[in-house]
Amino acid sequence: MQNTQWHNIVAWGKIAEIVEKYVGKGKEVAIEGKLTSRSYETETGEKRYVTEVVADEILLLGAKDNGNAE
Repeated sequence: MQNTQWHNIVAWGKIAEIVEKYVGKGKEVAIEGKLTSRSYETETGEKRYVTEVVADEILLLGAKDNGNAE
């Protein structure tokens, strides 16, 4: 049985460019980075908490799809 997990990832600079070009929904990737937590207040005054991975490195996994974007 395969277990899929979803996480919020933040990427900047060259890593962000690679993600934009090659990563789409359903693509397998390995991310190395720092786990960060932050909070913010909504327009209605509700406090929200977010945990994200700030990417330092990305590894594209799975089979190549010959550049076909989804």
